[in-house]
Amino acid sequence: MLIPSNRHSGFSMIEVLVAVVIVILGLLGLAGLHARAGMVEAESFQRAQAMELLQDMVDRISSNRKNSMSYVTASPLGTGNTEGACAGLTGANLDLCEWNNALLGAAESNNGISVGAMIGARGCVENIDPVMPRQFLVSVVWQGTVATKEPGTTCGEGLYGGSGLRRAVTATVVIGCLQNDPATGACVTP
Repeated sequence: MLIPSNRHSGFSMIEVLVAVVIVILGLLGLAGLHARAGMVEAESFQRAQAMELLQDMVDRISSNRKNSMSYVTASPLGTGNTEGACAGLTGANLDLCEWNNALLGAAESNNGISVGAMIGARGCVENIDPVMPRQFLVSVVWQGTVATKEPGTTCGEGLYGGSGLRRAVTATVVIGCLQNDPATGACVTP
């Protein structure tokens, strides 16, 4: 004799579909999170490379204190092709040429594929105080991947579309005055 059962066993088709939709939404969220993490990692790597280039120029200026005003750039470096053009240069001119090459190397490409650390790296050295001409703002700028707030420096302004894609790291270098001219009181580099 068969006993009729009022209990349902197993899952209905609607329950299975709801479970599948929930799993798919979770996986889509995870994929979006993974993509965002990749972008953040790339931006972080670019910033680390920019910091290396920035510190390189700060060290060059600090080690050539006597000729520190020679490092001021009229326009951003990191453009053109100066490979091999540094031969025969000395002092600040050699430092600026080598820094230009390093900035170009950051945006290096191989067969049209970008293999460098930064997109469109540029560098500037500005004299920030005309009264005290031994204070410099060193900047490295590049193009980011996601729009954000524009940086405060004018270096590279307008080069990246003006849509918040310009990134920048900056450092202020102050060369101390060790000796004053007795007649004028102006700073004299010993």
